[in-house]
Amino acid sequence: MKYKNLLYLILFIWGGSMFSACTELSNTKSLKLAHSLDVTHPVHKGMEYMAEKVAEKSNGQLTIEIYPSQQLGTERQCLELLQIGSLAMTKVSAAVMENFEPKIQIFSLPYIFRSREHAYEVQDGPIGKGLLEQSEKYWLRGLTYFDAGQRSFYTKKPVRTPEDLEGMKIRVQESVTAINLVRALDGAPTPISWGELYTALQQGVVDGAENNPPSFYLSRHYEVCKYYTLNEHTSVPDILVISTVAWNNLNEQEKQWLEEAAAEATDYQRILWQEAEQEALDAVQAAGVEIIRPDKTPFAEKTRILFEDYKDKPEMYQLIQQIQAVQ
Repeated sequence: MKYKNLLYLILFIWGGSMFSACTELSNTKSLKLAHSLDVTHPVHKGMEYMAEKVAEKSNGQLTIEIYPSQQLGTERQCLELLQIGSLAMTKVSAAVMENFEPKIQIFSLPYIFRSREHAYEVQDGPIGKGLLEQSEKYWLRGLTYFDAGQRSFYTKKPVRTPEDLEGMKIRVQESVTAINLVRALDGAPTPISWGELYTALQQGVVDGAENNPPSFYLSRHYEVCKYYTLNEHTSVPDILVISTVAWNNLNEQEKQWLEEAAAEATDYQRILWQEAEQEALDAVQAAGVEIIRPDKTPFAEKTRILFEDYKDKPEMYQLIQQIQAVQ
């Protein structure tokens, strides 16, 4: 399997290099963007909107070619392809991005945002923009944040209080913060890739997972998990990332087109997201899922320990305080 993956990577790099040479001859540039989501997902639609805006602004001189549904690998694999310059762009969860830029883990802390509006203010302001640039030393540059809603637990048996999670095997992303959050609730965190999760739920490898309503619905995980507890423990955004190799290959005008299109796509995607959330909740409820709306206070209190862990890390703790101070 390792040799097959290596061959695939070599062919992809060779194909990407050939493609770049061809576009240079025609005086146009095309950026390859790969991600793991279904084409009906509001984040994918946001990226499609961005591609349309880039082509429109550049009069076809700059285009974006999108490869959805893990066609070119998992989130982590796509990030690694960006680092070596064989893929231009990808969309990843901030929870995955924290493995490359530790400060991003701030977004995975439970209940750090008071509301959706508070999250937007932080992401669109100096704090959010500063964090997007922090990963450049890892050959990754953040362009914008997409709304990925609030993450909640979906399980095979009902979860109404934190105590109900005790001993349950919960799928989490490859994120230290996500792992620590489930541990704080006395669950057993189990990192599994998104593409393997449906089967893992079916076979009992895990008892549940945690994600936002559209992802729960579009993944069809509601066919296996009939309880969705809207405790909304985290508001982890998605991050649109470009390889610094690809970024540095763009001239100033092309960079401006891309940044403007990304900003417009963010506003568009946020509207789509809020619509998709309600549609997803209605759909899973119609399919027999019990929507549980618990008191969030016990969940918040039990996970407060994650904030205390940062007191001996002054820079990170100051960042937490700055986020909480944003009005």
